[in-house]
Amino acid sequence: VQLQASGGGLVQAGGSLRLSCAASGRTFSNYAVGWFRQAPGKEREFVAVISRSGVTTYYSDSVKGRFTISRVNAKNTVYLQMNSLKPEDTAVYYCATKYFTTATKETEFGSWGQGTLVTVSS
Repeated sequence: VQLQASGGGLVQAGGSLRLSCAASGRTFSNYAVGWFRQAPGKEREFVAVISRSGVTTYYSDSVKGRFTISRVNAKNTVYLQMNSLKPEDTAVYYCATKYFTTATKETEFGSWGQGTLVTVSS
């Protein structure tokens, strides 16, 4: 599966952005999709994951209640709606796929997009 992340940009604290992850290649609906992020000088961390059907989602504690992950399999796209953004959300955001089951560890994800930069100003 090839992935293309988009939708990043500069936003003020308290604002919103919606990231998109467009997939091509193999049957998208066979894959769980996760979002991860890497802030400057820090390791990449888990943000959210959605199951193949979209019924099951998991979030990191730092974004729970502010971010929402969703997918439209007919469009081969996963979204990350980010509300109430904080300066500490500043990072490069990556989407990644995992065959069949969900996970939160990045080592379990096989295909990665190129990342999209989100910058939240205070």
